[in-house]
Amino acid sequence: MASRVSLKTKGKGGKGSKGSDDKSTTQCLKEWSTWAMKKAKVVTHYGFIPLVIIIGMNSEPKPQLYQLLSPV
Repeated sequence: MASRVSLKTKGKGGKGSKGSDDKSTTQCLKEWSTWAMKKAKVVTHYGFIPLVIIIGMNSEPKPQLYQLLSPV
């Protein structure tokens, strides 16, 4: 029971026209890429500092957490 997602597209074109199917595919790709970029931006924004701290904690010599967070 596979369901197919159909997107309504603006513009001229018959119900069974091939151009409409191409437009819906490109519109779907455009929406997906926009959604993915927004999510990647949020992940990068909130994940960069914790990633740097984790990498710093796993380096040699092993620093204490306050040493990583101090500016000096």
